[in-house]
Amino acid sequence: MKMVSCATYEGIEAKVVHVESTLTKGLPSFSVVGMASASINEAKERVKSALLSNEFSFPPKRITINLAPSDLKKEGSQFDLSMALLIALDYLENDFSEWFVFGELGLDGMVKENIQLYPILLSLANQKIINKAIVPYESLEKLSNIPNIEFYGVKTLNETIDLLRNPSIVLPSVEHKKIEYPNYTIENEAYYYDDNYSEDFLDVKGQEIAKRAALICAAGFHNILLEGSPGCGKSMIAQRLRYILPPLSSDEILEIAKLDALEAIEPKFKPLRSFRAPHHSSTTASIFGGGCHFH
Repeated sequence: MKMVSCATYEGIEAKVVHVESTLTKGLPSFSVVGMASASINEAKERVKSALLSNEFSFPPKRITINLAPSDLKKEGSQFDLSMALLIALDYLENDFSEWFVFGELGLDGMVKENIQLYPILLSLANQKIINKAIVPYESLEKLSNIPNIEFYGVKTLNETIDLLRNPSIVLPSVEHKKIEYPNYTIENEAYYYDDNYSEDFLDVKGQEIAKRAALICAAGFHNILLEGSPGCGKSMIAQRLRYILPPLSSDEILEIAKLDALEAIEPKFKPLRSFRAPHHSSTTASIFGGGCHFH
């Protein structure tokens, strides 16, 4: 049995998925088990075509791909490359279990970017459970913001196979970008802040008690409830609270970037805490969306 690692989303956190394969004697077949979605089952045809297009003979065996843990629902096309590698390299004795492999396959064997890849890797980085990963080459520039992961950018299935045959191969890489904001260090931990304030408490005229309460709330991460007549400044104060909250650690900045990526917003890695202002009459369904399984 061969195994590589990949990942999928459960709620807003990425979960590691171990992709296992066995090629046994029997009537030729190709099956994927482990609560795989339709997009993963469709991958069987992409994997077959990619292997045949790159002069790999598809083995006339009973091929079983298992996505473990089996009780976790998996979805996304990022599993394509993992499945193709396990079939192509079944004859090797090498252990690939330490590798994380992500990528969608084209019918010609090209490795394509997947829309879920960025937030998945951000989440894995936050959880500190990944050291090195094979990713599509076109994703390298965007992924350079994620620290502590060594990325190997590949353009084709053949490049990936060559890498796993000989891990000493030098592939295109990109330098990790640093968070370019002022910071100070406490107990060897850097905390970043932005000294540009698009919304300032100077705009709030009067309401000294409310502003004092907001300051205490921000300093101690306390909850605050603002109550008063319409137009007295409650929303103005709430909108400005995030500008006086304590600076962010790099882990907190990554967490905000992950949530931005999940909302299809280009992460800016800016040390500014998130702010949402739903209307007071909003229902759960209007905030999360109908049929959402996140809550």
